[in-house]
Amino acid sequence: MKRHVDGRLITGLLLLGAGILALIGQFTSGGWSAFVGTFLLLGLGLTFLALGIYTREDGWFIPGGILTGLGSGVALLASPLINRLPGEEGGWFLILFALGWFLIPVMTAIFSDETHWWAFIPGGIIGLVGAAITFGGVFMSTLTWAGKLWPLVLIALGLLSLWKARRPAAEKDETLQEKQA
Repeated sequence: MKRHVDGRLITGLLLLGAGILALIGQFTSGGWSAFVGTFLLLGLGLTFLALGIYTREDGWFIPGGILTGLGSGVALLASPLINRLPGEEGGWFLILFALGWFLIPVMTAIFSDETHWWAFIPGGIIGLVGAAITFGGVFMSTLTWAGKLWPLVLIALGLLSLWKARRPAAEKDETLQEKQA
């Protein structure tokens, strides 16, 4: 059952609170500033995800997934764990950011009436770039080939779109001829 929550009110309050915390964090030193900078995005993302679960409205999961991915990446970069992981730091950030995008279709499939499958596209691209930066090897080769072959995908999609645009017109002509006969 969906619960109605005024999204503008909640979003406004969240952004106002986040802005105040970020502003205070700029004028403080030490632990508070680092804490705010590290966990503000993650906290906002988790709040949006919680609102999506509570209201069962799919719109909350989009900023929730994106901010949770960004916040997780920032938190990892600020933690000592990053020094123990193989590969490049920036690649790990992108991998966590991609996982945030993957949260969107997963959470909407579980908690709402509409599933946002499209989010796998940016998540997959960001994840591939992150894996290429982090691990190199076959991931970097795949990324290099994707960089060379992406125009072919555009050409194929353009041809498919033109073919589909032609079909309804031909079907309409046949239907019109049948009605006239």
